[in-house]
Amino acid sequence: MSRRNEVVEAAERILESEGPDAVTMRRLAAELGMRAPSLYKHVANKAEIHAALQRRALEYLAGVLAGAGTDLAALVAAYRRWALEHPRLYELSARYPLDRERVGAEAEAKAQAPLLEATGGNVAAARAIWGLAHGLIDLELAGRFPAGADLQATWGHAIQAFANYLPVIDRRSPDGDAQR
Repeated sequence: MSRRNEVVEAAERILESEGPDAVTMRRLAAELGMRAPSLYKHVANKAEIHAALQRRALEYLAGVLAGAGTDLAALVAAYRRWALEHPRLYELSARYPLDRERVGAEAEAKAQAPLLEATGGNVAAARAIWGLAHGLIDLELAGRFPAGADLQATWGHAIQAFANYLPVIDRRSPDGDAQR
């Protein structure tokens, strides 16, 4: 494993245990048993580390979603499960601006592909479903649902609403605009 990969591995451990704000050059150096200036031999700055973590999150997510197939309910369940199992990595990849230049288009495309396939390539529908799932996950992670709330039923209603809507959007162009 390269030293750069060791830095990213350490950053992921810190991120998952302590959150995004804890991923500092000083904290990483201490984790790796070196001085902070030595990190700059392996990574340019904190932004590069965040981008590497975002890329890693998208790659993990792509693998999870690819294994879920194209059934909308299965995809959303896999997305939710991954986010709840990796809340801090999810946070960095979904709540912070995506550094597309450093992350690379292929990582984002692979993570999007299963949902795009499930919506017949309709980008607007895929974004709407992702937005809905993201909102529900954020509320769940923040503990905003009342104690005893039936979250399975909430997710079920959300997905059913989209499942009912998908036949309608099949008559639309891939960007979601009605065809003439």
